[in-house]
This record gives sequence, C-alpha cells and structure tokens, in this order.
Amino acid sequence: MEWTKEMVHEVVEEQRAYFKTGQTLDVDWRIRQLKKLKTAILAFEEELEDALYEDLGRCKTEAYVFDIGDVILEINEAIAGLKKWARPETHFSGLVCFPSIITKVYKMPYGVSLIISPFNFPILLSLGVLTASIAGGNTAVLKTSSKSKACTKVLQKIIDVTFPRKYAVVIDGGHDVADYCLEERFDKIFYTGSPKVGIHVMEMASKHLTPVALELGGENGNWCVVRKDADIKDAARKIAFFKICNSGQICININQVAVAEEIADLFVEELKKAIIKQIGENPIENPEYPNLIGSKAYDWCAEEADQYRDRIVFGGVGNKETLKYAPTIIYPVHIDEPIVNHELFNPLLPIVTYKDDEVEDLMKTIADREHGLALYLFTKDMKWAKKTMQTQQYGGGCINEVCLHLVVKGVPFNGTGHSGMGAYHGEWGFREFTHPSTVLIGHTKFNLPLREHPYTGEKNKYKDILLKLFER
Repeated sequence: MEWTKEMVHEVVEEQRAYFKTGQTLDVDWRIRQLKKLKTAILAFEEELEDALYEDLGRCKTEAYVFDIGDVILEINEAIAGLKKWARPETHFSGLVCFPSIITKVYKMPYGVSLIISPFNFPILLSLGVLTASIAGGNTAVLKTSSKSKACTKVLQKIIDVTFPRKYAVVIDGGHDVADYCLEERFDKIFYTGSPKVGIHVMEMASKHLTPVALELGGENGNWCVVRKDADIKDAARKIAFFKICNSGQICININQVAVAEEIADLFVEELKKAIIKQIGENPIENPEYPNLIGSKAYDWCAEEADQYRDRIVFGGVGNKETLKYAPTIIYPVHIDEPIVNHELFNPLLPIVTYKDDEVEDLMKTIADREHGLALYLFTKDMKWAKKTMQTQQYGGGCINEVCLHLVVKGVPFNGTGHSGMGAYHGEWGFREFTHPSTVLIGHTKFNLPLREHPYTGEKNKYKDILLKLFER
C-alpha cells in the first residue's frame, strides 16, 4: 500500500480521537498492551531474524542479541516498573501555600506520537521506542525506513495483528511519506538518524511547537582513545568485535581510534589478529559478516577507502553484489583529515596517533568538535579516565569496554548537541513520552489572607513579616 498525504492525515486524526477517549490513561491497560506486543514479537521471532538477514546480512545470533532480544528486555523492564513510574508524586506545598499543603505531580501522556526509525537496527529502534510510547500512555505512528524493506513488512504484520490502527500503525515509504507525517500535528516526535535529517525534523516540528527527542550519530563520529598503558590485546579484541558488528552501521560505533604513538604499531597488529580471529582472513566470504544496507552505502564506503588506498594496512576489499566490505584499517591518519571529521557508518576504521603525554591536547581537540553519541577510553589510569568522562561532552560511553552501556537497566541512552537530545530506555523512556503536570490541592478552610490586598496599614504589617518568614 502506498501512503498518501490524505491517508496519513486520516490515521493521525483516528489516533487523536482514540486518545481523547481516555483508554490509554489506565496503567493496567498499558501493561496489557506491552504484554501483547511481547507475545507478538516472540511469535514472529523467526520472521524477524529472516528479515534482518535479508536486509543487513545479520546472522541469527547477532539479530537476536542486538535487535530482538534488546526489545524483549525493554518490554520486560517496562512491565515490571510501569506502576511505580506512573505513580503520582506527592509534595509538601510549603508554608507559603498554607493550608493547601499537598501538591501532586501527575505523569501525563503527550497524546499522538510519531516514531521515525532508521535502517540499521530496524526492530530495536522502532519497537523499543514504541515500548516507551505505550508505557507513557500514547498512541503511535511508526514511520520505518524505506531501506530495510523486509523488516518493515514484518513490523507491519506484528503491529497489524496486535493493535488497531487507531492505537498503533506502521507507515512505510520514502522521504516524501516521512514529510507527510511531519506536516501533521503530533504531540511528540521521536527521531533516530543523522544530524542533517534531525535538523529537518526539528524545523518541521517547530511549526506545531511539537516536542522532539533526537538520537543522532554525531557530526564528527564517536572517538575511542587508547592510552599507552592500556591492555592492548583487550582493547583490540573489543574494538574489532564492535567494528565488525552490523558492518559498522551503528550510531554508537567507533568512528576513529586515537592511539598513543608509543604503542600504535603494536596495537594495529593486535587489531588485525583480533579481526581475523573473530571473522576470518576473508570476511566478505563469511556468512556471519553483515552487509551494508544498499549500493549507495557500499559505494560511499568503497570510494572513501580508495582515497586512502596507500594507507590501508588491512581490508580494503569488498563485493558489490553482496554489499559486503571488509573491516578496513587505515593507518596512520592525521586528526584533521576529512575521514575523521564526519560520521562513517561503515567498516572503515582510521587510526590517529598522538603522543601520550599530550593526551590533554587530544581531548581538547575532540571537545572542540561536535559532540559524539559515545566516547570510549582504554587505559589503566582510572583517575584520568573518570575525570575525562566527567569533563567531556558526549552521549554515553565506556572505560575499557565498548557499547555495553547501551543495555544497562535503569540508565538513560541519549546524545547531546549534534548527537541528539532527550533520553530513553526503561524509566527514562517513560519520562520522555510523558510530561509532568503539577496540581496543588486547595483547601477552603483556614485560609490566611496573606497574599490578598491590602498590604499596607497597621492591621496588615503582619503579612510582610509572615511572608518573609515562610519564604526564607
């Protein structure tokens, strides 16, 4: 089915009318919807795995661990925590409000939400965000990527058999259909993708003053810094794993590695060994190695690799028919070269060297660029690492590890600046899809006329005294 502007408008109005019935406000009802979603995902698990293989060449294990399984964890956390998250807060109003001393903060859904998901994790970044929207009590329109067509078809099946479209619906199509959605007045928009498109989403949302959450890759990509005192084998092993995963098409993936020049040659050799151990000497022939999403992505990757052909020390080969391009190490690369000044989103990995005793200059250069979605540090100097993590600007990250901060329960996933705004996962997702409403509960007896005119005269001097006392 091809979506038209009129059809998009019709479904948004259907959802708005349904939201106004108040059905989604009931917390127990929301939990039932989350359980239904989980049941549907498990029922379609095999189809989801097949679709992820068709779109991205992901093997079953990678498909489950990084897409399907993460959604199940997200739903389980929401089911377990929702009653607590949604409970109204009770606050003491303060003596200045006497006798109305009780104030409530209600966690209210926004209404009709729009979720625009990308191709790289088409299940997690659609159904995972939908989980937060449902937990918050909203209805949802999911605009999925036109690049991951097989996954979109299965997602449509899952949502169609689980929910009426007045509550949740999947809309497919290209940029024109996305703009049809953005032209509508939604109550909340959640977009995952590139900073360039994020700007467009914000511009469109501003016409209706719609609040927006953005999860973006970052203009200059995510940095990984390896100090000279790092466990080189451990760092190489983890970096190799992460760059292989989804062929580098991950918003929090390592875009470039800055390695202390004292250990750079050794690190590169260990990185080669780690890639070969995990994916073989000929990765593009390995059925477990994922492919790039399409011919345009493949061409961008191959063309950029060719620009640095003289410094490719590993990889640098691909197969356009299968859309697979090998993990490619480019070494050495200067910190100001073009390849380290934009997000790659592919298996190319430039290695930048620096002098370890000048690491603060390196961190200053990184800080002066657009904020990344992630930052990774490998070092034994935990004092330096913790201080750095508390002074740099980035979304999230790890010390002596990669990517695992993404799956920790109870913590936010988010970006800052060019890597995004807003946060989600668990309770943070519930907060992102609700707005707090403060309600003071007034009393009709024992009201003091402190706030009321007149303020002057002998009889009213006590008002100033009491007000200053109460407001100190």
